[in-house]
Amino acid sequence: MEESVSKGPSSLRLGSLKSSLSGRSSPKSSPTFRKLHSSRTPRREARSGVGGIQWFSSNRLVYWLLLITLWAYLGFYVQSRWVHGHKKEEFLGFSGDPRNKPVDAEKNARRDLLADNSLVAMNNGTNKTQVSSDRKFDVILAKNGKEVSSRKKKNKRARRNLHKTRGKSKAKMNIEIGDTEDQEQEIPQTNSTYGLLVGPFEAVEDRVLEWSPEKRSGTCDRKGHFARLVWSRRLVLVFHELSMTGAPISMMELATELLSCGASVSAVVLSKKGGLMSELARRRIKVIEDIADLSFKTAMKADLVIAGSAVCASWIDQYIAHFPAGGSQIAWWIMENRREYFDRSKLVLNRVKILIFLSELQSRQWLTWCQEENIKLRSQPTLVPLAVHDELAFVAGIPCSLNTPSTIPENMLEKRQLLRAAVRKEMGLKDNDMLVMSLSSINAGKGQLILLESARLMIDQYPLQTDSEVKKSFNIRLDQSTLAVKHHLRGKFSSVNTTNAVGVNNSHRRKIFDGKGTEEQALKILIGSVGSKSNKIPYVKEILNFLSQHAKLSQSVLWTPTTTRVASLYSAADVYVMNSQGLGETFGRVTVEAMAFGLPVLGTDAGGTKEIVEHNVTGLLHPMGHPGNQVLAENLRFLLENPSARKQMGMAGRKKVEGNYLKRHMYKRFVEVLTKCMRSK
Repeated sequence: MEESVSKGPSSLRLGSLKSSLSGRSSPKSSPTFRKLHSSRTPRREARSGVGGIQWFSSNRLVYWLLLITLWAYLGFYVQSRWVHGHKKEEFLGFSGDPRNKPVDAEKNARRDLLADNSLVAMNNGTNKTQVSSDRKFDVILAKNGKEVSSRKKKNKRARRNLHKTRGKSKAKMNIEIGDTEDQEQEIPQTNSTYGLLVGPFEAVEDRVLEWSPEKRSGTCDRKGHFARLVWSRRLVLVFHELSMTGAPISMMELATELLSCGASVSAVVLSKKGGLMSELARRRIKVIEDIADLSFKTAMKADLVIAGSAVCASWIDQYIAHFPAGGSQIAWWIMENRREYFDRSKLVLNRVKILIFLSELQSRQWLTWCQEENIKLRSQPTLVPLAVHDELAFVAGIPCSLNTPSTIPENMLEKRQLLRAAVRKEMGLKDNDMLVMSLSSINAGKGQLILLESARLMIDQYPLQTDSEVKKSFNIRLDQSTLAVKHHLRGKFSSVNTTNAVGVNNSHRRKIFDGKGTEEQALKILIGSVGSKSNKIPYVKEILNFLSQHAKLSQSVLWTPTTTRVASLYSAADVYVMNSQGLGETFGRVTVEAMAFGLPVLGTDAGGTKEIVEHNVTGLLHPMGHPGNQVLAENLRFLLENPSARKQMGMAGRKKVEGNYLKRHMYKRFVEVLTKCMRSK
C-alpha cells in the first residue's frame, strides 16, 4: 500500500511531463500550457546554439583554414612593417617619447628638400639661365668610401648600459651639395654669341601625343620568365646618383619593371645629385633615407641586391663588412669603362656574386685589368646591354606594351611626324635643315667641343659637292655594297672635296632645287644637357669661348635643358653624334634610342659604339680625338648632301634595334642573372 502511494505522485508527474511535452494535455489558453511554452523557446535556442558548436567542432577543416588564414595575414603584416623600415620602437608602440619629435621633424624637412628638384629657371629680363642648387642634404656615406656613419640606434644592450654608451654615437655628416662645382656659364635665350636655348618640349609632346603621366610606365609581361622569377620577391637597387644620365635612368626603369611584375623594390641612393627624385616618387619607387644601417638591414632581408655603377664599391664594401655573407646576393651592374673606376672598385670585385657588363669590349677590358691585378672573380661575368624602354619605343612606332587598339604602331608613326613638325617649328628650323643632335652631360669625355670643331671645318673650309657629283657618288653606294667599294667611296668623296676646294664659296648652307624654286638646306647642331649636375664647368666655358670666336658657327648651334622627356628631341633630329673619347662609350644608351627613331649615327670607332654602329650601314665611324675632326666633318657634309642615305641608314639602324635592343631582349638576359644570384624560395 505504501509502495503504491509513494509511486503514485512520481508516476503522475512523469505522465504530466510527457503529456505536456507532447502537447496533448492542457488547452492553449490554460496557465499550464503558457507556463510550459514560455520556457520552451530558450530551450530551443540553446539546442540550436549547441548544435552550431557541435557542427563547427565536427568540421575541423574549416576551423583550421580560418586559423591559418588569420595567422598568415598577421605574419605578412608584421613582415611588411619590418621590411619597409619601421623602427622597432615605433612598431611595438613605444614611440611616444617626445624626444623623437625633433628627429621626425628633421626627417620630414629633409624629405621635402629631396623632393625639390633642381630646376632650370630662365629670366626673360636678363636672358640668363640659372640653376637652383643651394640645398643641403644629410649624406651618411663618407666621401672616401671607407667610413660609414649612421644615426645612433638603441638596442637592448645599449639601453642596459646607457651610461657607458653615451657620447659614443657616430656623427652624421652634413655636406652641402650643389655649389661644389660652379654652374655652367650663362647661355642666352636669343641667338647671339653662344647659340639659341630651346626647349624643353614636354607640353608639345603631351599635346601632340595625347598622353597623360599615368601612361608613361611600362606594363609587365606576366607570362614571361622574368615576371615569374621576380613575382613577390624583395630586391634592393643601389643608385650611385640621380642625374639624368644612362646609369641612373636605366636603374630607375629596372625598378619600374620589377614593381610592375609584382616585386617589392627599395632604392638606396648614395648621392642625391641630379633631378630624378621626383620621377622616382611618381613611379612609386621607395627610397631608403639612411644609406648605412637601415639600407644594410633592408638588403639583408632582400632576395637580390643590384648595384648600378662602379661608384657603388664603397657601399658594397661596408655592406659586406656589416654582413659577411651579403656578397653572395649582390649582382654588380658596372656601366663605366675607365681605369679610375676599376681602381676604386677592385678591392670588392671578387667578393660579389656576379659582375654584369654592357658590352663585349668593356667585359674584355675589365677582365684584362683583373688579370693584371691578380683578381679572381667568383663567377664568369655576364652581358646585359641597355635597351630602348617602352616609352620611347611607343613614340618611335615600335610595338611595345603601351600599345592599345587606338595607339597601334602605325598611328604612332603618324603622330611622331606631327610631333617632329611642331618641335622643329618651335626651334625655328626649316623642313630641309639637317638637325644634328648630341645628348649627354657636357664634359671632355663626350667630345662636344670636337664636334663643334668638325662643324666649323665643314662650314669654313670645305665646299659642298655639286648636285651631279652627289648623285653620282650616291648611285655608286646603292649599286655596290661591298666594304671595299664603300671605303673607295669615302676616299673618292674626300678627293672630290680636295679638287674642288679652290674658287668655291664655302657655306654650311646648300641650295637645292625643286619644282617650286630654290630652297636652302642648313646644318644645325643641338647640344644637351644644360643644367645637368654632371656637366664639367671648365669644359663648358671652353666651348662657349670657342663659339664666341666663330660667329658663323654659333648661328648654327642650339642648346636644350636636361630632361628625361627626349622623345620630342629624337623626333625632331635627323642625325645623332656619339663622339665619346678615351676608351669610347661603354655602351651608348642614347645610341640605340636614336637608332630606334631612324637616325643614322656618327660615332667614334671605339668602345660600345663600335659594336652597335655598323660602318656605312647604320652610320659612319670616325677616329677619336683631333685626328678624327676632318673625317667627322666629311661625314657631316655627306649626310647633309644625301637625305636618301640618311633615310637608308636610319631604317637599317631601326631594324637592328628591333632585333636586339628592346626591353624584352634586356630582361631575357636578366633571367640568367636572377637564376644565378637570387635566393630560392
